[in-house]
Amino acid sequence: MRGGKKTIHAIITWMRRQPPKAKALIAVLLGMTALVLLRIIVHDHDNLFVAAEAVHSLGISVLIYKLIKEKTCAGLSLKSQELTALFLAVRLYCSFVMEYDIHTLLDLATFATTVWVIYMIRFKLRSSYMNDKDNFAIHHVAIPCAVLALFIHPSTSHHLLNRIFWAFCVYLEAVSVLPQLRVMQNTKIVEPFTAHYVFALGVARFLSCAHWVLQVLDSRGHLLVALGYGLWPSMVLISEIVQTFILADFCYYYVQSVFGGQLVLRLPSGVV
Repeated sequence: MRGGKKTIHAIITWMRRQPPKAKALIAVLLGMTALVLLRIIVHDHDNLFVAAEAVHSLGISVLIYKLIKEKTCAGLSLKSQELTALFLAVRLYCSFVMEYDIHTLLDLATFATTVWVIYMIRFKLRSSYMNDKDNFAIHHVAIPCAVLALFIHPSTSHHLLNRIFWAFCVYLEAVSVLPQLRVMQNTKIVEPFTAHYVFALGVARFLSCAHWVLQVLDSRGHLLVALGYGLWPSMVLISEIVQTFILADFCYYYVQSVFGGQLVLRLPSGVV
């Protein structure tokens, strides 16, 4: 067991010494390796989407535990939760009018818990909310997402407004975690429950991205055609990849902290 820990520690130490471009290349290679392994191990790739939802639910459970038991919302971004509630609300509307299925119920449960988290931060635990650290201007992401949705959206037979809303929630979901990362960057120190929650988001988004990539490969590109024509199919895939890479850096430091035996995660400057 000790030998294994020493090996992992040696790998992490070696990674730490690499320049940023080398780290990025290694991250891409590791991601591609993980995709190949998932394609071999998981026969029904729809299970990856279910796994992503399960991991996301686990992360929310950790967040709820923090708020109820620890009675503090320190380190959490209210703005990130509000962006999450916004894209979920839009996606729920689109699901009801466009393609109601089991994922609609999952989104409804996630939306309800997110609204509850917002309520706890705004009213019950407001004294512990780090308002000065949660300084990300959400209009810097909401407005560009809305503008992008106006020009690049699905080419289905649904009403134009519904198609724009659907594109908006896809784009907004990809960047909704940015305020949370800004809070952690501002504080430099991330307590365990918040770190577990954000890491769960990272894992969930990787599994969701893997689901889409493998589905495209399995269908030999026909899935992209089924999504419509123009830039929209590519933007869906790019949004999934962006979500994964936004959290990749944090996940690296999280794993490094866990194997280093540190209960509190310390982020160096420039992670976000």
